[in-house]
Amino acid sequence: MKAKEFRRSMAVFPIGTVMELTDLTARQIRYYEAQGLIHPKRSDTNRRLYSLNDVDRLLEIMDLIEDGLTLAGIQKRFSQTKPTESSDMGMTDQDVRRILRDELEMQSRFN
Repeated sequence: MKAKEFRRSMAVFPIGTVMELTDLTARQIRYYEAQGLIHPKRSDTNRRLYSLNDVDRLLEIMDLIEDGLTLAGIQKRFSQTKPTESSDMGMTDQDVRRILRDELEMQSRFN
């Protein structure tokens, strides 16, 4: 696995951060997980942790729903592709750095 893909697949984001990045509710995110569309990792304390690949997948799901595709159609589409092929336009390293910086700044405001 390349270093870039390894970093993108690291599960580091809690559900609150994913909610901010995607504008989805926790219930929607958990529903997509229950439908097998995303597969977050679990921490030692059983908290869901999401990777950038999971965030990309959720954004793609939102786009497909907006385009009129049903959940069954989305599941069929994703079952025909590898997980890393789900998005035609991935995030760049610069995007990742910007998101992480913004998230750290946001969290530092609360502390």
